Amino acid sequence: MNIVRNKILGCLYGQAIGDALGLGTEFMCKSKIKNIYPDGLSRYEQIHQDSHRKRWEKGAWTDDTDMMLCILKAYDGQEFNINKVAENFKGWFNGAPMGIGNNTFKVLCMSDYVEQPELCSKIMWDISRHKSAANGALMRTSVVGIPKIRTEQQAETICKLTHYDPRCIGSCVIVSLIIHNLIWNNKQLSVDEIKHIGNHYDQRIGEWIDAAYISSDISSLELDKADSVGYTLRTLSAALWAYWHASSFEDGLLSVVNEGGDADTNAAVGCAILGAKFGYSSIPSYYIDNLQSKDIYKLIIEAFVSQIL
Repeated sequence: MNIVRNKILGCLYGQAIGDALGLGTEFMCKSKIKNIYPDGLSRYEQIHQDSHRKRWEKGAWTDDTDMMLCILKAYDGQEFNINKVAENFKGWFNGAPMGIGNNTFKVLCMSDYVEQPELCSKIMWDISRHKSAANGALMRTSVVGIPKIRTEQQAETICKLTHYDPRCIGSCVIVSLIIHNLIWNNKQLSVDEIKHIGNHYDQRIGEWIDAAYISSDISSLELDKADSVGYTLRTLSAALWAYWHASSFEDGLLSVVNEGGDADTNAAVGCAILGAKFGYSSIPSYYIDNLQSKDIYKLIIEAFVSQIL
């Protein structure tokens, strides 16, 4: 398989696989994970069907990948049509999606969202007194790193369609640029390069980058910390940990998933990066073959890849 194609497919499948398996430990603390999955969660069929998880079939992705597909479907052959992205978000919202985040819900509720999406996003951020920095934009940004042009600008603009905080924007730009460089330049951005990007948006990002870089043990990141499981910088640190420390796609997937917290989002972002790093061919076939709606997903992403290459 062509190297670039292998990396693009790896990124897109990594997103959906991380999301689908991560659902099994989403919002769980590590002690609960140990109780429910004594040997760890590693397969879709193990997923505990409690009141939260039983809404999805085992092996199904959640809102993270739904929203990524909203972006993907707005690709016009060169870049993402921002108006179409906003329309797709609203259309998805009108379909009563499961698992939608609180910030995203509030923004998409606004009656004039399609006409003025960025303004609606800013209004909600202002209402939060600039404290809202959820990971709902980061969870969907992987696909933004795939086209050849305007990665940083598109990542920033698409983030601001629902999440206006500079920590959210910086997180999305970092992940999109990591993926872009892995795919097109076969290059891993260094910690200094990533911190330079982060500092351009918000000085608070740097400490989370450092934590991911220096921590050989992912548990030190406290991904299941109850008061900040949906924080964009906690998810960024999980993804960066996988980027720097995972020895393989599966190693990173299982490491992140079994830490709990916002595990589907952490794994969706981290495994999109790992898929771009190690390639589609590195993903164990089990995770692809047992993904719910895999045939539909394949058709959608193959059509997108044919536009890119």
